[in-house]
Amino acid sequence: MILSDLFRILLWQPLFNLLILFYLYLPGNDFGIAIITLTILIRLILWPWQKKAIHSQLVLQKIQPKIQELQKKYKNDREKLGKEFLKLTRSQKVNPLSGTFITFLQLPILIALYRVFWQGFSEENLTYLYPFIKRPGTINPSFLGLVDLSQPNIILAILLGMALFFQQRFLMPPQKKDKSFANLFQTQMLYFMPIFMTLLFLKLPSALALYLIVSTIFGILQQKIVKKELAKYEKRRDKKTN
Repeated sequence: MILSDLFRILLWQPLFNLLILFYLYLPGNDFGIAIITLTILIRLILWPWQKKAIHSQLVLQKIQPKIQELQKKYKNDREKLGKEFLKLTRSQKVNPLSGTFITFLQLPILIALYRVFWQGFSEENLTYLYPFIKRPGTINPSFLGLVDLSQPNIILAILLGMALFFQQRFLMPPQKKDKSFANLFQTQMLYFMPIFMTLLFLKLPSALALYLIVSTIFGILQQKIVKKELAKYEKRRDKKTN
């Protein structure tokens, strides 16, 4: 079995069938509502890994001064720096690579959904429906009767950019007033990625933009939950140590 067949069977086909299933049985037969429901389901499945990634990111921000101390202390000994960095992160029970893992986990899903939205629902694609899902006939790719999700949409593209901006802003540590390279880079990325994604989605089907908007909003809410949980945990830990 070649890789493309494996990708289709394990990822594209299940997502395709779920989307059709939601479209058929959710009230209103609204394609946009089906996408929103599918997005929330995917985010709930990925919740445990995403939670670990957010937790690690927040803790790494808090121990950033200690990391900088290590970088200065062992700037001429990269091997020792690596060992001390791992020792520090293990003591904090965080995995610095968890964010990378969840990114790689979500990327194939994004590619599969792109294929679903880009190729549409041709007769050839409908042959991949599972036997227990009936053929939907003509699919209306509209959202609330206002947006054709098979076409680019400037409003959804702008909303996606705004959602990405607020998500990055929420996770960024308090900005210092110095003009160091790290701070300048963080500030540039805060604006670059939302603008880049907005321009990109002016050319792509807005169904994918809707998916990313809902996914990003879900991510922001999850970040708030994890941040509160971390603050409560640190408060309890400080009480025990005092």
